[in-house]
Amino acid sequence: MTSDGKVWFVGAGPGAADLLTLRAARVIAEADIVIWAASLVHADVLHHARTGAEIVDSSQLPIEGVLPLYERAAEQGLTVARIHSGDPALWGAVQEQLDLCRALGLAVEIVPGVSSFTAVAAIVGRELTVPEVAQSVILTRLEGGKTPMPPGERVRDFARHGTTMALFLSAARSGQVQAELLAGGYPEDTPAVVAYQATWPDELVVRCTVGTLEATVKQHKLWKHTLFLVGPALAAEGTRSHLYHPGHFHTFRRAEPAARAELRRQASARTGGTATPGHTP
Repeated sequence: MTSDGKVWFVGAGPGAADLLTLRAARVIAEADIVIWAASLVHADVLHHARTGAEIVDSSQLPIEGVLPLYERAAEQGLTVARIHSGDPALWGAVQEQLDLCRALGLAVEIVPGVSSFTAVAAIVGRELTVPEVAQSVILTRLEGGKTPMPPGERVRDFARHGTTMALFLSAARSGQVQAELLAGGYPEDTPAVVAYQATWPDELVVRCTVGTLEATVKQHKLWKHTLFLVGPALAAEGTRSHLYHPGHFHTFRRAEPAARAELRRQASARTGGTATPGHTP
């Protein structure tokens, strides 16, 4: 069964309407039906919807309440913009909707959005992958709660890597978050950021440490719409990547010989004489 209808799953970004992608704004403007959740998505994104579009708030609807809209789109060949907060790929409950739409013969497409963890990094003016400090970012949430975590996915285990971590959906249990981070090996003075409603008008972004994370959350009475960033990259300074180093070469740029030799010496010193800086295309 096929239909001329289509459902777009649109990433609304962290909150501010001007952080939607150009594609997201276009899709919302062209949709016959716009579905959004007032509990998660800022109302300003609806300014992109055209006059006459059907606007549906899904904040009080289970997926069974949204299904009739998809069925009507399939029957009448309508275009639906289903708006999700942040990026639909992260805790968006999108997969079950994709399955329903495909079963109805609807075409589906996903428009990525700016995730809140990158928005918070921008607000505090920090890079999360700092050379020689942290080159990985772990996106996770505290185990337990309403949705079970798969075996082996525990904050304590992830914390043992000591790299940058972004914790979603965990503010209501900040004491447990802090305990798991410490048990996993982050020192108490590890930099942390607590961000509530990032990019919304009532945004609150507070710097703290892993050791003061629980107290910071409770001081500001936060329990939802709050993201944690943790890791040494949040305070790192004085390092330099190879990307814009004169000794680095790639397809579009030659390395300066003296600078290249210096990079080789630095790499050799770090690895005991066994490594040289690699080529990045």
